[in-house]
Amino acid sequence: MSETTEAVRPARIPEWMRRPIQTDKAYSETHRVLKKNGLHTVCEDAKCPNRHECWNHGTATVMILGNICTRDCRFCSIATGKPEGLDLEEPQRVAEAAEKMGLKHLVVTSVTRDDLPDGGADIFARTITAVKARVPGITVEVLTPDFWGRKESLYKVLDAGPIVFNHNLETVKRLQRSIRSGATYERSLQILKYAAEYGDGSIKVKTGIMLGLGETNEEVMDCLRDAFAHGVRLLTIGQYMAPTREHAHTKRFVTPKEFADFEAAAYEIGFEAVASGPLVRSSYRADKMVRV
Repeated sequence: MSETTEAVRPARIPEWMRRPIQTDKAYSETHRVLKKNGLHTVCEDAKCPNRHECWNHGTATVMILGNICTRDCRFCSIATGKPEGLDLEEPQRVAEAAEKMGLKHLVVTSVTRDDLPDGGADIFARTITAVKARVPGITVEVLTPDFWGRKESLYKVLDAGPIVFNHNLETVKRLQRSIRSGATYERSLQILKYAAEYGDGSIKVKTGIMLGLGETNEEVMDCLRDAFAHGVRLLTIGQYMAPTREHAHTKRFVTPKEFADFEAAAYEIGFEAVASGPLVRSSYRADKMVRV
Protein backbone atom coordinates (compact mmCIF):
# COMPACT_ATOMS: atom_id res chain seq x y z
CA MET A 1 0.00 0.00 0.00
CA SER A 2 1.51 3.29 -1.05
CA GLU A 3 1.34 6.29 1.29
CA THR A 4 -1.20 8.96 0.44
CA THR A 5 -0.91 12.69 0.94
CA GLU A 6 -3.43 15.51 0.78
CA ALA A 7 -4.08 16.37 -2.82
CA VAL A 8 -6.05 19.00 -4.65
CA ARG A 9 -9.74 18.42 -5.19
CA PRO A 10 -10.24 15.82 -7.95
CA ALA A 11 -11.33 17.29 -11.26
CA ARG A 12 -13.65 14.48 -12.29
CA ILE A 13 -15.31 11.36 -10.96
CA PRO A 14 -13.49 8.19 -12.08
CA GLU A 15 -15.29 5.43 -13.94
CA TRP A 16 -15.27 3.07 -10.97
CA MET A 17 -17.49 5.54 -9.07
CA ARG A 18 -20.17 5.56 -11.73
CA ARG A 19 -23.19 3.30 -11.43
CA PRO A 20 -26.19 3.00 -13.77
CA ILE A 21 -29.56 3.72 -12.20
CA GLN A 22 -31.90 0.77 -12.58
CA THR A 23 -35.32 0.55 -11.00
CA ASP A 24 -37.88 -2.22 -11.04
CA LYS A 25 -41.16 -3.08 -9.36
CA ALA A 26 -39.51 -3.83 -6.01
CA TYR A 27 -37.86 -0.38 -6.03
CA SER A 28 -41.17 1.37 -6.66
CA GLU A 29 -42.98 -0.69 -4.02
CA THR A 30 -40.31 0.04 -1.40
CA HIS A 31 -40.57 3.75 -2.15
CA ARG A 32 -44.37 3.61 -1.95
CA VAL A 33 -44.47 1.81 1.41
CA LEU A 34 -41.94 4.14 3.01
CA LYS A 35 -43.72 7.26 1.82
CA LYS A 36 -47.15 5.96 2.79
CA ASN A 37 -45.89 5.36 6.32
CA GLY A 38 -44.37 8.82 6.53
CA LEU A 39 -40.84 7.50 7.03
CA HIS A 40 -37.50 9.05 6.20
CA THR A 41 -34.60 7.02 4.85
CA VAL A 42 -30.90 7.75 5.02
CA CYS A 43 -30.87 6.33 1.50
CA GLU A 44 -32.50 9.53 0.22
CA ASP A 45 -31.58 12.14 2.82
CA ALA A 46 -27.88 11.27 2.72
CA LYS A 47 -27.92 10.68 -1.07
CA CYS A 48 -26.58 7.12 -0.80
CA PRO A 49 -25.31 5.85 -4.19
CA ASN A 50 -26.57 2.33 -3.45
CA ARG A 51 -30.21 3.19 -2.81
CA HIS A 52 -31.32 1.89 -6.20
CA GLU A 53 -29.55 -1.45 -5.69
CA CYS A 54 -30.96 -1.85 -2.19
CA TRP A 55 -34.47 -0.70 -3.03
CA ASN A 56 -34.56 -2.97 -6.07
CA HIS A 57 -34.07 -5.80 -3.57
CA GLY A 58 -36.78 -4.46 -1.25
CA THR A 59 -34.48 -3.27 1.53
CA ALA A 60 -33.84 0.17 3.04
CA THR A 61 -32.28 1.89 6.03
CA VAL A 62 -35.00 3.73 7.94
CA MET A 63 -34.10 7.02 9.61
CA ILE A 64 -36.08 7.78 12.76
CA LEU A 65 -36.38 10.87 15.00
CA GLY A 66 -37.19 13.13 12.07
CA ASN A 67 -34.92 14.50 9.36
CA ILE A 68 -33.43 17.53 11.11
CA CYS A 69 -30.07 16.96 12.82
CA THR A 70 -28.78 19.04 15.73
CA ARG A 71 -25.19 18.73 14.51
CA ASP A 72 -23.63 20.16 11.36
CA CYS A 73 -21.01 17.66 10.23
CA ARG A 74 -18.87 18.69 7.28
CA PHE A 75 -19.44 15.43 5.40
CA CYS A 76 -23.21 15.02 5.73
CA SER A 77 -26.04 16.32 3.54
CA ILE A 78 -28.82 15.83 6.09
CA ALA A 79 -30.49 19.11 7.07
CA THR A 80 -29.44 20.71 10.36
CA GLY A 81 -31.41 22.93 12.70
CA LYS A 82 -33.86 22.69 15.59
CA PRO A 83 -36.04 19.55 15.46
CA GLU A 84 -39.68 19.72 16.43
CA GLY A 85 -40.71 17.36 19.25
CA LEU A 86 -41.04 13.59 19.02
CA ASP A 87 -43.31 11.37 16.97
CA LEU A 88 -44.34 8.63 19.37
CA GLU A 89 -46.22 6.79 16.62
CA GLU A 90 -43.08 6.42 14.51
CA PRO A 91 -42.00 3.02 15.94
CA GLN A 92 -45.30 1.43 14.95
CA ARG A 93 -45.10 2.90 11.45
CA VAL A 94 -41.61 1.49 11.01
CA ALA A 95 -42.86 -1.91 12.13
CA GLU A 96 -45.78 -1.74 9.69
CA ALA A 97 -43.44 -0.83 6.83
CA ALA A 98 -41.05 -3.67 7.71
CA GLU A 99 -43.96 -6.12 7.59
CA LYS A 100 -45.30 -4.81 4.28
CA MET A 101 -41.84 -4.94 2.69
CA GLY A 102 -41.29 -8.51 3.87
CA LEU A 103 -37.94 -7.68 5.42
CA LYS A 104 -35.71 -10.21 7.12
CA HIS A 105 -33.16 -7.62 8.25
CA LEU A 106 -33.85 -3.96 9.01
CA VAL A 107 -31.36 -1.18 9.65
CA VAL A 108 -32.58 1.66 11.86
CA THR A 109 -30.57 4.87 12.05
CA SER A 110 -31.34 8.45 13.04
CA VAL A 111 -30.32 12.05 12.98
CA THR A 112 -28.47 13.23 16.08
CA ARG A 113 -30.90 14.64 18.67
CA ASP A 114 -28.81 16.50 21.22
CA ASP A 115 -32.00 18.32 22.22
CA LEU A 116 -33.34 15.18 23.90
CA PRO A 117 -32.11 14.10 27.37
CA ASP A 118 -31.47 10.52 26.18
CA GLY A 119 -30.46 11.45 22.63
CA GLY A 120 -33.47 9.57 21.26
CA ALA A 121 -32.53 6.23 22.81
CA ASP A 122 -36.10 5.55 23.96
CA ILE A 123 -37.47 5.85 20.42
CA PHE A 124 -34.72 3.56 19.15
CA ALA A 125 -35.72 0.99 21.78
CA ARG A 126 -39.43 1.32 21.04
CA THR A 127 -38.76 0.90 17.33
CA ILE A 128 -36.71 -2.26 17.80
CA THR A 129 -39.37 -3.73 20.10
CA ALA A 130 -42.24 -2.84 17.76
CA VAL A 131 -40.51 -4.28 14.69
CA LYS A 132 -39.58 -7.55 16.38
CA ALA A 133 -43.11 -7.95 17.75
CA ARG A 134 -44.76 -7.36 14.37
CA VAL A 135 -42.30 -9.32 12.20
CA PRO A 136 -41.29 -12.57 13.96
CA GLY A 137 -37.79 -13.71 13.10
CA ILE A 138 -36.60 -10.37 11.75
CA THR A 139 -33.16 -9.13 12.79
CA VAL A 140 -32.64 -5.45 13.55
CA GLU A 141 -29.43 -3.46 13.19
CA VAL A 142 -29.05 0.03 14.64
CA LEU A 143 -26.73 2.82 13.54
CA THR A 144 -26.80 5.41 16.32
CA PRO A 145 -25.27 8.73 17.28
CA ASP A 146 -22.85 8.85 20.21
CA PHE A 147 -25.47 9.76 22.89
CA TRP A 148 -22.80 12.09 24.31
CA GLY A 149 -21.08 8.96 25.62
CA ARG A 150 -23.88 8.16 28.09
CA LYS A 151 -23.88 4.47 28.90
CA GLU A 152 -27.46 4.54 30.22
CA SER A 153 -28.77 5.79 26.85
CA LEU A 154 -26.78 3.17 24.96
CA TYR A 155 -28.00 0.37 27.24
CA LYS A 156 -31.61 1.46 26.72
CA VAL A 157 -31.12 0.69 23.02
CA LEU A 158 -29.19 -2.53 23.55
CA ASP A 159 -31.74 -3.85 26.06
CA ALA A 160 -34.26 -3.94 23.19
CA GLY A 161 -32.19 -6.61 21.45
CA PRO A 162 -30.68 -5.43 18.16
CA ILE A 163 -28.44 -8.00 16.51
CA VAL A 164 -25.90 -5.33 15.45
CA PHE A 165 -24.90 -2.07 17.08
CA ASN A 166 -23.22 0.34 14.67
CA HIS A 167 -21.67 3.70 15.43
CA ASN A 168 -19.38 5.23 12.83
CA LEU A 169 -15.98 6.72 13.52
CA GLU A 170 -16.36 8.32 10.06
CA THR A 171 -12.70 9.34 9.67
CA VAL A 172 -9.25 9.07 11.22
CA LYS A 173 -8.34 10.65 14.54
CA ARG A 174 -6.55 13.73 13.12
CA LEU A 175 -9.51 14.80 11.00
CA GLN A 176 -12.27 14.36 13.59
CA ARG A 177 -12.48 17.99 14.71
CA SER A 178 -12.70 19.39 11.19
CA ILE A 179 -15.20 16.79 9.90
CA ARG A 180 -17.50 15.78 12.77
CA SER A 181 -19.52 18.44 14.59
CA GLY A 182 -19.79 17.87 18.33
CA ALA A 183 -18.22 14.41 18.21
CA THR A 184 -14.84 13.16 19.38
CA TYR A 185 -12.78 10.16 18.39
CA GLU A 186 -12.35 9.08 22.01
CA ARG A 187 -16.06 9.30 22.83
CA SER A 188 -17.00 7.26 19.78
CA LEU A 189 -14.46 4.58 20.66
CA GLN A 190 -15.81 4.49 24.22
CA ILE A 191 -19.39 3.98 23.02
CA LEU A 192 -18.22 1.12 20.81
CA LYS A 193 -16.38 -0.42 23.75
CA TYR A 194 -19.45 -0.12 25.99
CA ALA A 195 -21.49 -1.94 23.34
CA ALA A 196 -18.88 -4.68 22.97
CA GLU A 197 -18.85 -5.25 26.74
CA TYR A 198 -22.64 -5.28 27.07
CA GLY A 199 -24.36 -8.44 28.29
CA ASP A 200 -23.05 -11.74 27.01
CA GLY A 201 -21.34 -10.19 23.99
CA SER A 202 -23.87 -11.59 21.52
CA ILE A 203 -24.55 -8.18 19.92
CA LYS A 204 -22.14 -7.62 17.05
CA VAL A 205 -20.38 -4.24 17.09
CA LYS A 206 -19.75 -2.39 13.86
CA THR A 207 -18.19 0.86 12.65
CA GLY A 208 -17.38 2.55 9.37
CA ILE A 209 -14.98 5.11 7.96
CA MET A 210 -14.74 7.16 4.77
CA LEU A 211 -11.59 7.62 2.70
CA GLY A 212 -10.69 10.62 0.58
CA LEU A 213 -10.76 13.33 3.24
CA GLY A 214 -6.99 13.79 3.37
CA GLU A 215 -6.05 10.87 5.61
CA THR A 216 -2.86 8.84 5.18
CA ASN A 217 -2.74 5.07 4.93
CA GLU A 218 -0.88 4.91 8.24
CA GLU A 219 -3.69 6.88 9.90
CA VAL A 220 -6.28 4.53 8.40
CA MET A 221 -4.48 1.51 9.78
CA ASP A 222 -4.20 3.15 13.22
CA CYS A 223 -7.95 3.79 13.10
CA LEU A 224 -8.70 0.16 12.22
CA ARG A 225 -6.49 -1.09 15.03
CA ASP A 226 -8.15 1.30 17.50
CA ALA A 227 -11.62 0.12 16.46
CA PHE A 228 -10.67 -3.54 16.82
CA ALA A 229 -9.10 -2.90 20.24
CA HIS A 230 -12.41 -1.39 21.39
CA GLY A 231 -14.43 -4.46 20.42
CA VAL A 232 -15.49 -3.71 16.83
CA ARG A 233 -15.74 -6.82 14.66
CA LEU A 234 -17.75 -5.64 11.62
CA LEU A 235 -16.29 -2.90 9.43
CA THR A 236 -17.22 -0.79 6.40
CA ILE A 237 -14.79 1.36 4.41
CA GLY A 238 -16.05 3.58 1.60
CA GLN A 239 -15.21 6.57 -0.57
CA TYR A 240 -16.17 10.05 0.67
CA MET A 241 -18.10 12.11 -1.84
CA ALA A 242 -18.73 15.77 -1.05
CA PRO A 243 -22.53 16.29 -1.16
CA THR A 244 -22.17 19.96 -2.14
CA ARG A 245 -19.48 22.60 -2.67
CA GLU A 246 -20.14 23.83 0.88
CA HIS A 247 -19.13 20.51 2.45
CA ALA A 248 -15.61 19.18 3.05
CA HIS A 249 -13.93 18.66 -0.31
CA THR A 250 -13.15 15.21 -1.66
CA LYS A 251 -9.35 15.24 -1.62
CA ARG A 252 -8.85 12.12 -3.74
CA PHE A 253 -10.55 9.05 -5.14
CA VAL A 254 -9.17 5.85 -3.64
CA THR A 255 -8.74 3.08 -6.20
CA PRO A 256 -10.54 -0.29 -6.00
CA LYS A 257 -7.12 -1.92 -5.52
CA GLU A 258 -6.42 0.21 -2.47
CA PHE A 259 -9.82 -0.63 -1.01
CA ALA A 260 -9.05 -4.31 -1.52
CA ASP A 261 -5.73 -3.85 0.27
CA PHE A 262 -7.44 -2.22 3.25
CA GLU A 263 -9.97 -5.05 3.36
CA ALA A 264 -7.19 -7.63 3.43
CA ALA A 265 -5.37 -5.69 6.14
CA ALA A 266 -8.55 -5.48 8.23
CA TYR A 267 -9.01 -9.23 8.06
CA GLU A 268 -5.40 -9.66 9.14
CA ILE A 269 -6.11 -7.51 12.19
CA GLY A 270 -8.96 -9.88 13.07
CA PHE A 271 -12.23 -8.31 11.88
CA GLU A 272 -14.92 -10.91 11.22
CA ALA A 273 -16.62 -9.18 8.28
CA VAL A 274 -15.39 -6.30 6.14
CA ALA A 275 -17.03 -4.41 3.27
CA SER A 276 -14.47 -2.16 1.60
CA GLY A 277 -14.99 -0.46 -1.74
CA PRO A 278 -15.62 2.85 -3.50
CA LEU A 279 -19.42 2.62 -3.23
CA VAL A 280 -19.63 0.95 0.19
CA ARG A 281 -21.69 2.76 2.83
CA SER A 282 -22.50 1.97 6.46
CA SER A 283 -25.49 -0.24 5.72
CA TYR A 284 -24.33 -1.71 2.42
CA ARG A 285 -25.31 -5.41 2.28
CA ALA A 286 -25.83 -5.26 6.03
CA ASP A 287 -27.89 -8.44 6.02
CA LYS A 288 -25.01 -10.42 4.52
CA MET A 289 -22.39 -8.98 6.89
CA VAL A 290 -24.34 -9.97 9.98
CA ARG A 291 -24.64 -13.60 8.88
CA VAL A 292 -20.92 -14.37 8.73
